[in-house]
Parts: sequence; structure tokens; C-alpha cells
Amino acid sequence: MAPVLLTALGVGGATVIGSLIGFIFKKASHKFSDIVLAFAAGVMLAAAVLGLIIPSIEYGGKFGLLITVAGIFAGALCLNVIDKLVPHLHKLIGADIEDHKNANLSKVLLFVMAIAIHNLPEGIAAGVGFGSGNTSQAFLIAGGIALQNIPEGMVIIGPMLAAGVTPRKTFVCAMITGLVEVVGTLIGYFAVSLASAILPFALAFAGGTMLYVVSDEMIPETHAHGSERGATYSLLVGFCVMLVSDVLLG
Repeated sequence: MAPVLLTALGVGGATVIGSLIGFIFKKASHKFSDIVLAFAAGVMLAAAVLGLIIPSIEYGGKFGLLITVAGIFAGALCLNVIDKLVPHLHKLIGADIEDHKNANLSKVLLFVMAIAIHNLPEGIAAGVGFGSGNTSQAFLIAGGIALQNIPEGMVIIGPMLAAGVTPRKTFVCAMITGLVEVVGTLIGYFAVSLASAILPFALAFAGGTMLYVVSDEMIPETHAHGSERGATYSLLVGFCVMLVSDVLLG
């Protein structure tokens, strides 16, 4: 249990670390943000495939492939429903907040809520990885999510400061979004531990949510400011970093 708790704190804390870096680079160019976010997208893509989807097939037995496909689509549909209820994260970061120099409290809370809701499935993915009992694989998933959280924490600071939110409130908001991932990690771990039969589906579900975030949120944002080529290669670098890590840890 101790490794799970420490990992949960690490995954959530990575967002806070990213936000601290974001204060330093709060005026970073779109190109820099796109390259960093694309690297994170590559990391998440590899973590989803290598750490969640492939193990789902392996644990699923006779019907492993069917369970995995169903889980992937269930995870994607779940986030699709969430996107109907809250704004798309990349749209909120890129437009709505920046267009309001004197954002009121409700807009700030909406911004935080959108980030937090999108962070919850990532935390669950980390927890589900530990529920499988494969510690090295679980650390790979958690490490990938933590690496992704650092640039995510970086890119949300600038828009919030530009909206007129004070540095203190901005940092508190970053801490809240990180705490959500801690909660999600614990939920994922206990859910799979209490009902091991759902492990294959839970792994695929978590993988599906991560694939959805990469395709629907991260890639469109990194390709929206004229840095498509650099972002593409940065994504490949992130993917390969996780691929090499998986081989070395395996």
C-alpha cells in the first residue's frame, strides 16, 4: 500500500512541479508549449498502449481481445460524455481564459473543474496499474502520467495569470488538480484490488481514456499554432522514451 500512496502523491505532485516551472516560463511561446505538450502526448500514448492495453489483452484470457476493445471504447465514451458537460480543455486553455483579462471566480472555478475532471481518469489509470500486481508495469504507467503532468501543469499557468488570477490562487488551483489525481489513483487501485475479475476491462478502460485525451485534447492543441512538424517529432521522442523504459524495466 505504501508504494501506491507514494506513487499517488508523486503523480499528483508532478502537476504542482509543472506549475512551479510554469511560473518561471509563464511567457513561454506557443511553439515551446506545443513541443513540451507533444512530448507528453507521446509519453501518454506509449503508457496507454504498453502499460494498459497490451496487459489487458494478456489478462483477459480467452475473451481478452473482445474485453479490451470494449474497455477502450467504454473509456473513450466516458470522456466523450464528460466533454459534453464541461468545456474541452484545450479550448478553455487556448481561448476562453485568455479572452477574459478580469476573470471572475466562476470562470476560474470552471477552468479548475475542467482540468480536474480530465485528470481523474489519469489517476485511475495509475491506480489500476498497481491493481494488476505488476509493480514494474505500474511504475511505468505512473511515471508516464507524471511526466505528462509536468508540462500540463506548465501550460495552464500562463492563461490563468493572463486572466487576472493572482499567483497564489493559481498555485492553489494547480494543487487542487494534482490532488484529484491522487484520489483517482487510490480509487483505481482499490477498485481492482476488491474485484480482480474486472482487471482486464479496467486496464482497457483506463487505456481508452488516455487515448481519447491524447487524440481529442493534446494533439489538436499542439497542432493549432503552426508547430505541427516539431510537435510530431516531439511526440515520437516521448513515445520512444517510454518504449525504451519499458524494455529496460521489463
